[in-house]
Amino acid sequence: MKKLFVVLLVLTVAAGVFAAGPIVVGFAQCKADESDWRIANTKSMQASLSAANGYKMILADSNNDAAKQVADVQGFIDQEVDYIVIAAVNMDGWDTVLKNAKAAKIPVILVDRTINASPDLYTCWVGSDFKAEGVKATDWIAKRFGSNQVGIVNLQGQLGSSAQVGRSQALQDAVAKNKNWTLLAQQTGDWSTPESKDIMTSWIRQYGNKIGCVYAENDNMADGAIQALQEAGMKVGGKDGVAIISFDANKAYLQMTLKGTINVDVECNPLHGPRVQGIISNLQKGIQPSKTMYVDEAAFYYDTITQAIVDGRSY
Repeated sequence: MKKLFVVLLVLTVAAGVFAAGPIVVGFAQCKADESDWRIANTKSMQASLSAANGYKMILADSNNDAAKQVADVQGFIDQEVDYIVIAAVNMDGWDTVLKNAKAAKIPVILVDRTINASPDLYTCWVGSDFKAEGVKATDWIAKRFGSNQVGIVNLQGQLGSSAQVGRSQALQDAVAKNKNWTLLAQQTGDWSTPESKDIMTSWIRQYGNKIGCVYAENDNMADGAIQALQEAGMKVGGKDGVAIISFDANKAYLQMTLKGTINVDVECNPLHGPRVQGIISNLQKGIQPSKTMYVDEAAFYYDTITQAIVDGRSY
């Protein structure tokens, strides 16, 4: 009887009945629903790393808690997943857990956010050049205001995230170069519309008509600022209203750009799922990716964007 079982087992394996299981990927997301951009990013990962495509994706939502996210990644290591993907809450604090992943021989792919860690601790990073995004915005501010005085308020993203660091740095560099620019106020709105509306309302009371430009580091915060300005009876966007700078270029906000409510919306592409799937597919074949992979991104301006551009967006 035992011999018969062994023979049947050998024949079964030889016939390929025992197929390889799905590729298990642990995705440490910073906050799955923090903004329209992040929702699109989460859905893109879920669609690409799906069961239908041969994957089992385990989503760990840190709710923007940096310590929890590190613990989530350690949990993936303990579960012995095949790959780990991280959209980092903060840039710092990653060395120990990434060393653990390396010791466990689990490739780590960084998406969207960069981190402060030795490059040999992760396989690759794919995402946006956040400072370059900011430069696109500040170049437009320079053209709009020329040598005229302008007061700027800056709604920052979550402090310590690479998106916030890069976009804020671009503005600070431009303010230092343009002596006619005054950075009136700078505060994090944590990517949130309601929180940014409250902050903007406070700034309006404090600075009033001194505010000539709002530099909001994502669409949702720009929305909050616009609501506060409009409720205060201040003209927004267009040729002579308070200039509104935004980032992410979600479809709904590009529609606002077309209307002239937002002057500039700089693209930050959230659809990283297909890129990550492609990286893993290559790694499965022994093909190593480039360490750094920037995505191509554009900027959209209220006086040149068209309805066709807006309609053609997938997010």
